[in-house]
Amino acid sequence: MTTIRFNKPFNVLCQFSPQEGKETLADFIKIKDVYAAGRLDKDSEGLLLLTDNGKLQHRIAHPNHKLEKTYWVQVDGDITDEALKQLESGVTLKDGKTKPAKAQRMDEPQSLWERNPPVRFRANIPTSWLDLRIKEGKNRQVRRMTAAVGFPTLRLIRYAIGDVTLDGLKLGEYQKVGEQILKQFS
Repeated sequence: MTTIRFNKPFNVLCQFSPQEGKETLADFIKIKDVYAAGRLDKDSEGLLLLTDNGKLQHRIAHPNHKLEKTYWVQVDGDITDEALKQLESGVTLKDGKTKPAKAQRMDEPQSLWERNPPVRFRANIPTSWLDLRIKEGKNRQVRRMTAAVGFPTLRLIRYAIGDVTLDGLKLGEYQKVGEQILKQFS
């Protein structure tokens, strides 16, 4: 069984099949027959797990297994305590209310790489960072949650899936995951 962790850059499609003018996983990952366990939108960055084991792929990706995913989120504005409480109690979206999340302010991550293109900068409007942990995976959920509480997402980085993190992975780099780490998904 092969399972890898990959630090997906901004604007890379989460697929191996080519699409004219777009970068895909095939531009970075040279291991055959591995598939993404879950999605990460092209405008999101960070941790993606890929495996050649269908059962493991399902276990990681399916929301019924309630695997915690940690996101580092840069939002427009100085996020308030009230907005954090709303995120923690669940936010009502068009497709229903989200499950309670863990949300807290954080400093900008020191290990952060430059994004290309950079996030827009506006001198008169501050940004803030939060650590957001969810156990479900609605389409574009984190972005919709922060917008619903009045703080649109500017940059979204998935930092962890369960106990597997981005630590030590450079942008666009992948690495095999050891069997010991995979035991958490069984």
